Amino acid sequence: MRIIQGAAVGLVMFAAVAALAEHEATEAGAQAAVAGGGTAVDSEGRLHVPDDYRRTYQLLGSWAIAADDGRGSKEIHVVYASPGTIDAFQKDQRFPDGAVLVKEVFKTATGELTTGTVSHADALKGWFVMVKDATNRYPGNALWGDGWGWSWFNAADPSKTTTINYKAECRTCHVPARASDWVYLDGYPSLKR
Repeated sequence: MRIIQGAAVGLVMFAAVAALAEHEATEAGAQAAVAGGGTAVDSEGRLHVPDDYRRTYQLLGSWAIAADDGRGSKEIHVVYASPGTIDAFQKDQRFPDGAVLVKEVFKTATGELTTGTVSHADALKGWFVMVKDATNRYPGNALWGDGWGWSWFNAADPSKTTTINYKAECRTCHVPARASDWVYLDGYPSLKR
């Protein structure tokens, strides 16, 4: 009986160590995005559209923005999360430090199909990039605050942000989502447990 109890304790300890190692690996992967030389931000705090995000990131979800008049949508937003972000959020219900969210914003084309009025992504307008910053890495940088780095990039020039001050240009749209860490969670079923 003592051998069985010892084996059970050993298995529980092994499972706990494995779970901790998996959590730390997820956190380390997310934090790598904000480490110097990361693809989403450089050592000066300048954000970038990450290379190959469509291939290496996870699809977080999408949004259709209704047309001002008429039928269909005027924009479609497709959002990706850096590797490990979804798993970490499902476990802790928070975005891990270093998590990167990339939102593609498309103009749409709307037409009639056999299924009804359909809007689909047409021309890319640009990207909105957010990087979780739980440690306030870039104090005084007008693109960082409220726990995130924030930047918009026009499709014509993905290498340079047009954002000058996140408080005036980004945060105002996110105020209704303040209680959920400035992110609208409803459109992301993959974050639900």
